[in-house]
Amino acid sequence: MHLAVIDDDINMRKSLESSLMASKDSFKVSAYKSATEALKKLDDTVDLLIVDINMPKINGIELLSRLDGKYDAIIITGNATLDLTIKAMRAGATDFLQKPFEIKTLLDSIHRIKKVKKRVKVKTPTQSNNQFYASSPKLDACLTLAKKVAKTDASTILLGESGAGKELFANYVHQNSKRVNAPFVAVNMAAIPHNLIESELFGYEKGAFTDATEPKMGKFELANGGSIFLDEIAEMPIELQAKLLRALQEKEIHRLGGTKVIKIDIRVISATNANLQTNIKNGLFREDLYYRINTVPIEIPPLRDRKEEIIPISNKFLEECFKNYEDIMEKTLSKEAENALLAYKWPGNIRELKSVIERSFILSDNKAITKEDLGLSAREPKEDIEDLEKNLYMEAYETSNKDNRECAKLLNISEEVLLEKLKQFKVI
Repeated sequence: MHLAVIDDDINMRKSLESSLMASKDSFKVSAYKSATEALKKLDDTVDLLIVDINMPKINGIELLSRLDGKYDAIIITGNATLDLTIKAMRAGATDFLQKPFEIKTLLDSIHRIKKVKKRVKVKTPTQSNNQFYASSPKLDACLTLAKKVAKTDASTILLGESGAGKELFANYVHQNSKRVNAPFVAVNMAAIPHNLIESELFGYEKGAFTDATEPKMGKFELANGGSIFLDEIAEMPIELQAKLLRALQEKEIHRLGGTKVIKIDIRVISATNANLQTNIKNGLFREDLYYRINTVPIEIPPLRDRKEEIIPISNKFLEECFKNYEDIMEKTLSKEAENALLAYKWPGNIRELKSVIERSFILSDNKAITKEDLGLSAREPKEDIEDLEKNLYMEAYETSNKDNRECAKLLNISEEVLLEKLKQFKVI
C-alpha cells in the first residue's frame, strides 16, 4: 500500500514516514512538505493520503477539495473542532485524527480504510473502453454513434431515463477521444444546492463570500484539457445558464468574486432525462444554450428495451459482489431467477438491476439465487399502478388534443397538477 504524508512540520513528517515504513506492513511512503508540492507530484500509485490541516498557502481541506475525491484521506490536526471535522469530511476526508496520537491509532485507521475498500466498495467500470458488460443491437448502435462523435470536439447530449447508463456513455466518449489522457470530470447538477452551483462549476476567489478563506478551482478548471460531464443539466438555474453559455462560446471563465479571465479547453458532454424543449417553452431553459449543447444528441434506450443485456450484466454484477464481499460464497442465478429478471420492467434501469443483484447476493442463503431472493414481486404492484396512471394521463392528453386546460378539466384536476404529472410520466 502506497501512502502519502503531507505536512509542513518536518519533525511530524519525518516521524510518520519512518514509523509507517518500519511497521510490519512495510508501507511505501512518499512525503511532501506542502499541498502545493503534493498537487504537482501525486500520482495514481498512491492509495491513501495522511494530511495535516494547517499548512501555508493551501491547507489540508482545500487540498482535498482540489483533488475532488480522487484519494482516500486521513486528516490530522492539533486543533479539532466539530466544524472543522464537518468541513474535512465534506472535502473528502475518510477519517480524522486529533494530534497527538499513537502510531497504532493511525495504523488502525489505515487498516480500517483498507478493509472497507476491499470488502464493501463495489467498483463501477468507468475507466476503460470495456466498461459495457453486454451488447444488444440498440446498445451497439448508440456506441457506434458515440465513438464517431468522440473523434470530434462536438458538444454531445445524452438523453435517456435515470439509471440507463448516461455517465458510462459520457466516459466512453471521453475514453475514445483525443483527450483520453486528460481529466474526465463528472458533475451532477441535481446533487448540488442551487446556491452552490456557480462556485462548484467556476470556482471562487478568496473573500468572494464569508467562508471563502482561500481561492478554489471549479470543475471547469479541474477538467481543463479534458472533458466535463454535466449530468442532469436541466436542473441548472436559469440565471446561471448565461454564464455557462458564455463559457462554452468564449472558452473562458471567471471565478466567483474574481475578474481574471481563465482560458479553458474542454469537451462538454451533458445529459438529462427531462424534455428540454418543454423546459424552453416554460422559460426554464435557454434556447441558445440548448442548441449549443445539442450538436449531437444520443438517445440511450432503457434496459427493458435491451433485454439481451440483462442476464450478462447480472452475472457481471455477481462476479463483482464475490470479489468485494470475501466472506460470502460465490453465487449464480437460477433459471427461475433469470426468467424473473427478464420479465421485470426495470423502471430504475441498470442502477436498479445492480441494487437488486447486490442485495440478493448478500441476503440469499442459496448457492443459486432464487426468484424469491430477488424480491421483484414486492416492486411489481407499484409499477403496475404507475403504468395505469401514466396511460390515463396519456389518453386524456390525446383526447383533449394536447390542450392543457381541456385535459385538466377532463381529469378534474388543476393545470399545475396536470403539468407536474405530464412531466413525471414524460408525456411532455
